[in-house]
Amino acid sequence: MSVDAVIEAKGVGLTFQTSDGPVRALTEVDLRVEKGDFVSFIGPSGCGKTTFLRCLAALETPTAGSLTVNGMSAEAARQARAYGYVFQAAGLYPWRTIGGNIRLPLEIMGFSKAEQAERVERVLELVDLKGFGRKYPWQLSGGMQQRASIARALAFDADILLMDEPFGALDEIVRDHLNEQLLALWARTQKTICFVTHSIPEAVYLSTKIVVMSPRPGRIADVIESPLPRTRPLDIRDSPEFIAVAHRVRDGLRAGHSYDD
Repeated sequence: MSVDAVIEAKGVGLTFQTSDGPVRALTEVDLRVEKGDFVSFIGPSGCGKTTFLRCLAALETPTAGSLTVNGMSAEAARQARAYGYVFQAAGLYPWRTIGGNIRLPLEIMGFSKAEQAERVERVLELVDLKGFGRKYPWQLSGGMQQRASIARALAFDADILLMDEPFGALDEIVRDHLNEQLLALWARTQKTICFVTHSIPEAVYLSTKIVVMSPRPGRIADVIESPLPRTRPLDIRDSPEFIAVAHRVRDGLRAGHSYDD
């Protein structure tokens, strides 16, 4: 594995065996993610974005190629608690308070009650939910629930954050606000983030690197290194540099649909 590579995929493929025969979900995926990168995966439904994220989390096992996370297998990285995972739905238990939901993985990992309390307060402040620890999920908006879900993933201080389209169900105004907050959080924590999205503006706004994927089966059509500065106000989306990157992403998505298998 390369010295600064947090994630390295070489020829990764995944074929599911089904009653109708084999289904290739991923093929020949080569990718390097460096420490502190914000990498977005974008492509049409069924292109393998979430499948690749699940491979990183050892929720799926590749059937071809090699995949390392922090220099070890994905399974070993999972056991070493190398990452936090944020799903499409917040997945908060309604009978537990927000603080209780964030505390759950810490309880499972055996942290002391004092350490749990300190970490919960710290991550609530990180996601701008200070003072909401005693509220229940139903008392929070959808955007606030997703921020609580992010706080839960941050609670045990993993270096890598895997995010599977966490803002996809939110309206555009809330989504813009959470995009800004996520960039600020990334700047403060210096985490390495892998982020799945269907939104071209979201991918371009957030990322240092954009991975454009194509369907049938999932493969990488383009990897775009962003020329944008790391500090990005929302109005950067009107800049020529932003628009140029968005056009390249769109071209990559169109080209991906030209593959025939």
